[in-house]
Amino acid sequence: MSDVYKERAAMLLLTPTYLTDLSKSDARAVVAVMQFRQVKAGAVFIEEGEITYTDFMVLILEGSVSVESEAAAVDGGIVMSCMGPGSLIGEMGLLDGAPRSATCVATTDLQVAVLSREALLGLIKDNPAVAARLILAISKRLSDRLREANQNIRMLGGVNIAIQQELDTLRQAAVLAPPAISI
Repeated sequence: MSDVYKERAAMLLLTPTYLTDLSKSDARAVVAVMQFRQVKAGAVFIEEGEITYTDFMVLILEGSVSVESEAAAVDGGIVMSCMGPGSLIGEMGLLDGAPRSATCVATTDLQVAVLSREALLGLIKDNPAVAARLILAISKRLSDRLREANQNIRMLGGVNIAIQQELDTLRQAAVLAPPAISI
């Protein structure tokens, strides 16, 4: 891939809210072990529940992706987020190789950089300091997302309690109300 794409990938890794704990030279070292790929619009490149091809992370260089979940929907999937240039996808799979938690669909043609676990292990061997900073930055990002998810769960718990109280009030009102008389 061209040096222009490599430099763009390195700068996108440093985008605020992503891997800002890396230096420019760290980002360039990470990009050096990534593979650059194109993905056609409409392609599913990560599938929820996938168990065999899970050990990689994707950096979007150009284009947009729809992140969807079947588990969160009653009938069909729902779009959980839309991601564009600078977004990282699949960090959990890179670290743990567990089944994918969502489906990612290219909504436009994509240019991406892929970091495989094999490349990460090579980075650990060849440049352990950069690899350690990368893993810490990814872990911090995952921790931030987990805290946000916990906050959302607490909020939904509060909504659930309010709904339950309203239902209890309505049930009690229905029991106490005199029966309707029809003529």
